[in-house]
Amino acid sequence: MKPIRFLPALLAPILSLLALAGCATSPASAPPTAAGSAPPGWTLAWSDEFEGTELDRKKWVAETGGNGWGNQELQFYTGRPENVRVSGGMLVIEARRERYGERDYTSARLKTAGLMEQMHGRFEARIKVPKGQGIWPAFWMLGADIGQVGWPRSGEIDIMEIIGKEPSNLYGTLHGPGYSGDKAFSKSTSLTSGIFADNFHVFAVEWERGEIRWYRDGILFHTARPDMVKGDWVFEHPFFVLLNLAVGGLWPGNPDSTTVLPQQMLVDYVRVYKRMPSAG
Repeated sequence: MKPIRFLPALLAPILSLLALAGCATSPASAPPTAAGSAPPGWTLAWSDEFEGTELDRKKWVAETGGNGWGNQELQFYTGRPENVRVSGGMLVIEARRERYGERDYTSARLKTAGLMEQMHGRFEARIKVPKGQGIWPAFWMLGADIGQVGWPRSGEIDIMEIIGKEPSNLYGTLHGPGYSGDKAFSKSTSLTSGIFADNFHVFAVEWERGEIRWYRDGILFHTARPDMVKGDWVFEHPFFVLLNLAVGGLWPGNPDSTTVLPQQMLVDYVRVYKRMPSAG
């Protein structure tokens, strides 16, 4: 669009009002990202830039239900647009306080199981997390064989978890046989100022044979190798990606009087890379 100074003066107030109206209904905007660029040594294998107006059901499956998900969580996951939608060039996952499916909260959980499953690579997303006591956003991965071998033998790679009571801390975690739940192989990193909900951040893992590395905004903060975990290394087979926003649970605790709802998890993109053959 041309700057206002090049338009007739009569149109300027009208355009200003339209712009304000659009801002009132769109999620917080993120600076432009280069969809075609790739980190050195990697080539893009799969991505969702969340363009258009609808979730791409050829890339994502919405899991539904309200059974606590093994963590005594309080939400009922739905596939409704109230809880999961694409708007303003981003995926919006919204947690709401409402009675649904015998639960007092709703939210959404997406996975690429059966649609995109990959062994090794760089898995990256640019996300603006929500905030509040009992709010629990996550970007993570599960072994594609979970239906056959169960959890934790399938393996779990938690790329990003942030719980509302620790808004400046980011956790990167590995779950496997002998090191799962509260005994998982985990490490956190903290912001020097502010909280994660203040801005978008890039969360990533680089997963290669015998090693997984966690990054926040390009900064390495955690590494795992077979000799570092107290059990079998179960990370040499395909995994799928998940995005979800939980409410309550054993780890974050439940919402309290300070928790403001609804809360939104905004995802600018998810990108999956493979190592370029020339890079070894």
